[in-house]
Amino acid sequence: MDIGPKVQQVKRRVDSKLSYTEILQEEVKKSQTKYQDNHKSDYDNKDGTGASEFRSSKKQGQFLSNIPFSIPKQLTVSSNLGGLPISLEMAMGLRKMLFGNTFHVFSYEWKKSCFKFHAPYSDLSYALEAEKGGARAVLMAVQVYIIKYCLFVRNREENIPLQGLCEISQTEQENALAESLGDILWTAGEGRKATVCLVTSDTYFTPNIDYKVDNLTERLQLFEFSGKEAAQKFICDHIRCFKDEGSHGVILFLYSLLCSRTLERLQKDLDFTTSHLLQLSLGNFICRQAILNIILTGRASPHVFNGFQKFDSEDGVQELLHGVLARSDVGYLHWNKEEVEHYRPLQVGSMLKTPKLPIWLCNINGTYSVLFSTNRLLLSDWKMEHIFDLYLYNGQPSQKKTVHLTVDTHSHHWEKNHCEESDPEKRFPSVEMAIRTKWEGAAINWNGAVPFF
Repeated sequence: MDIGPKVQQVKRRVDSKLSYTEILQEEVKKSQTKYQDNHKSDYDNKDGTGASEFRSSKKQGQFLSNIPFSIPKQLTVSSNLGGLPISLEMAMGLRKMLFGNTFHVFSYEWKKSCFKFHAPYSDLSYALEAEKGGARAVLMAVQVYIIKYCLFVRNREENIPLQGLCEISQTEQENALAESLGDILWTAGEGRKATVCLVTSDTYFTPNIDYKVDNLTERLQLFEFSGKEAAQKFICDHIRCFKDEGSHGVILFLYSLLCSRTLERLQKDLDFTTSHLLQLSLGNFICRQAILNIILTGRASPHVFNGFQKFDSEDGVQELLHGVLARSDVGYLHWNKEEVEHYRPLQVGSMLKTPKLPIWLCNINGTYSVLFSTNRLLLSDWKMEHIFDLYLYNGQPSQKKTVHLTVDTHSHHWEKNHCEESDPEKRFPSVEMAIRTKWEGAAINWNGAVPFF
């Protein structure tokens, strides 16, 4: 099927009233309908249902992934900017590290994902919009660093009022994003270098039969920096390449992250349980724990326990599992109801549970959110952990303001208060259970908000 004309239509209509993403969605729907009409025989098996429908839906999914969505010209950089053009060898290495092979490419959901904030000066002006899909985990992990910057880097006070997060301009949003992305890349580069990947209009290698073209990876230039501030300034100067619709900003950040860490270091970070970083689930690629850990800690360890653990395989060979080696600035909490019901809950180690700053990425029943305190010293003085406030952003479109929680670690009456509830989620709200993995037995007051998850 020739999709060239469709791509040209998208390019011609970028300046129309529709947003770039809306144009892409419209063209995908038109192309998908035409594709279905031209392959109607796939549905016409003996009983009209069954295997043929599955084959057709599978083809549709492949079709959506294969459309080479073009990046608007204003979101590309000049080929003469001074970056290192990507090689076929590097492109194949990145593909293998992400997907485990060189034939998979990012889906439509990944391609349209970028670092888009809520409206400036709104109750959620500090927060990124996070849609469903595999890229959501990356967005929420970066959100942790944006909160770190807004609360504890640009401010030196011990206790910042939440209102400070709600009075952020567009320029401040862009600065926060650039500082956060640069911070993550610099940490992944072990404090020695950071690499930023941007797209140009040129293609830098001729693919072979072992590599599938995606119209993005082949056009990358790599910009390497030996100073953190220089990398952050460069990102700020090209912030539209990460935040604007059509930029493929999350993918560019992911490529930058892998290049900053280097493929050689990534291989050493991983263990026998994880050979690549993305996992196919329900037709979309989702992040394995190693991607979250490299954003949170700078190292792509596949597990969340402290240090290393020995594992005896069935054939008697002893393998080493790689966990988290040191405390980082930000942390991680995990709660999954199904895991608990099947007596196999994931145990997060103290390195991630007790970070240097009171900000946590939370995986609650497979959905990512961010929990934080505005008190810089919360985890530095045990007396402050008696009664304290936490704030929750879950990234859901329905959330219009930050949720305020009050945690009481000395009042162990939470089970008695909920014992009459018949609904398990009301009796044991998952957000509360996630918090109790850090503060066991704590009572949590939602301050008028309705518990969710």
